[in-house]
Amino acid sequence: MADMGTVQSAGTPPAAAPDPSTNAPSGVPLGSRQLAALLPDLTGPAAGDRPAYRGLAQAIRALVLDGRISLRVKLPAERELATTLGLSRATVTAAYDLLRESGYARSRRGSGTWTVLPEGHRHTGLDRLSRPESAIDLSNAVGGLPADVLTDALAEIAPLMAQHANTPGYHPYGLPELRAAVADRYTRRGLRTRPDQILITSGALQALGLAVGMLCGPGDRVLVENPTYTNALDSIRRARLRTVPVAVSDDGWDMEIIEATLRQAVPRLAYMIPDFHNPTGNLMPPGQRAELIRATQRSSTWLVADETITDLAIDVPPPAPFASHAARGGADHVITIGSMSKSHWGGLRIGWLRATPRLVTELAGLRVSMDMAGSVIDQLVALPLLRRMDELVAARVVEARERRAALVAALVRDIPEWSWRLPPGGLSLWVDLGEPVATALAERAAGYGVRIEGGSRFGAEPGTFEHRLRLPFTLPGGTLDEAVQRVALALNDTAGRPLASAVSRPHWMA
Repeated sequence: MADMGTVQSAGTPPAAAPDPSTNAPSGVPLGSRQLAALLPDLTGPAAGDRPAYRGLAQAIRALVLDGRISLRVKLPAERELATTLGLSRATVTAAYDLLRESGYARSRRGSGTWTVLPEGHRHTGLDRLSRPESAIDLSNAVGGLPADVLTDALAEIAPLMAQHANTPGYHPYGLPELRAAVADRYTRRGLRTRPDQILITSGALQALGLAVGMLCGPGDRVLVENPTYTNALDSIRRARLRTVPVAVSDDGWDMEIIEATLRQAVPRLAYMIPDFHNPTGNLMPPGQRAELIRATQRSSTWLVADETITDLAIDVPPPAPFASHAARGGADHVITIGSMSKSHWGGLRIGWLRATPRLVTELAGLRVSMDMAGSVIDQLVALPLLRRMDELVAARVVEARERRAALVAALVRDIPEWSWRLPPGGLSLWVDLGEPVATALAERAAGYGVRIEGGSRFGAEPGTFEHRLRLPFTLPGGTLDEAVQRVALALNDTAGRPLASAVSRPHWMA
């Protein structure tokens, strides 16, 4: 494998983050063939009587809002795109003019035309202040643990707790028996793993934070999926790193674009969620996993594979560990993170990281500077739960299948105009609202006692995915049914003001 470079010192003072200005393009330019592959048929029956230049402008705008074209990405030259699409150059010129007029593109002599969002449009997210007790919370895709399961685990570990009570209680790598249990599970799933390859962490997010803190320095590029897990994005941004987004659509990952981005942007690290991707629910095919491992190896990019949701396979067999798809000796740059939050309980702050023994040692040293070690009690509780993991996960999958069906039935009945693709696993639906009103709807739904997450929370770039909602199916079916009824009331509340689009819609886009 190529040299991954010098490990970043944890004591290096942070530098100022680069200013993500829209005054110039950045990132990987978009080729005309790549853009053409993303566009719908602009001349077929579906185009109707709409002028071709308006259809082209609207299609590009939709791709920007959906995150499939990143911000500040240079668009193809007008003549080149016209040739590829079989349109006149005047048509492409008029489309670019409309995009600039409405604030979705900028141009400068010598720099070409690149994508932006209209002035004043900012990522607002969802108000995370406390809600009334009666509110139904659909903002967290995490389930609970049956009380008897937790009670049994606590009773089982009581003697062990007494044994540990007279020790200092510091285990920077994690309890040896828990490291062995996690390693054994990887081995049984098809990836030979030794305990010295495992670092126990306080959740998967800490594992990501340690990897980012050790391997990256301020200003380094990190390849991320768009959309992706919002808390991971926050962690990467807090480290003052530059995100390089690659789109994950309803159809999954485009490996050609990912490989081109790796070649041209050469990111220091890539963060990916291949198993029941959060929030889209996509499952990366085995062939793409092997391609991604090889491509990141060629670009000397560390690859963090988030397998937090890997066990929640509803309609397909559970996927093999991501690193098992590497050729022999070709996975030293792959870091796998996981946790018990989704498969068991979010209140049990047990996560882990799998890497080479050397990197695990370095990361444990960084971890000591942050919190010394994890809770011994939590780790002891995790041991009997891991021994029962197959049984507990099987029950969780049955529950998820039933609750997914309840959410889908409620949506079909009360809000039939929304659309989605049924995910083969995971804990949520990635719903298309048909118009960019997610933030406004989330604010109105709060007044009806439902907390929901607008899609922009998951966008790697501000303002994208305003036409999407992530709707978890982790609550009981009756609660989900009630939540959908309330959201439908909020959506159809004609007594209040109409839902305001978070993005202005020019007259020619209507």
